[in-house]
Amino acid sequence: MQGQTQGLLNEEGLRQAAQLAEELRGVHVDAFVASDLHRAIQTAEILAKPHGMEVHTTPLLRERDWGDFTGRYIPDLQGLPFPENVEPMDCLMQRSRQFLNEMATRYPGQCVVAVGHGIVNKAIQAVHYKKNIRDIARMDNCEIRELLIGHP
Repeated sequence: MQGQTQGLLNEEGLRQAAQLAEELRGVHVDAFVASDLHRAIQTAEILAKPHGMEVHTTPLLRERDWGDFTGRYIPDLQGLPFPENVEPMDCLMQRSRQFLNEMATRYPGQCVVAVGHGIVNKAIQAVHYKKNIRDIARMDNCEIRELLIGHP
């Protein structure tokens, strides 16, 4: 559970980001936005480099704060109650809603590549599609899902 720890990409993450950067090379992109956590910034910088663009960061794309569970392995947490300092789901959903509103305001009608993290990416999609977060499929690393803001 990396949560909001900074972290850096490992060799596999670097390879995945480089592969996606190559796939995006010919795609028109107006902006690159990333979580302000190092591992997301590093990914976004690799993606933005072929476009000669800088990466804008936002804490709104940070992963869910897992509180006292941060840094622990998921299998070791089975049956344990959530610590009180885990970011509440309603706060995560509100943060996701705020991110979508900011993108619609700041980049209307533009193509934005946003680099977030697993749970927040699912939360953003849940808000966008007005679904429960459990109904959004897990995303793989460097997987792209297109959201048309203003178009459900």
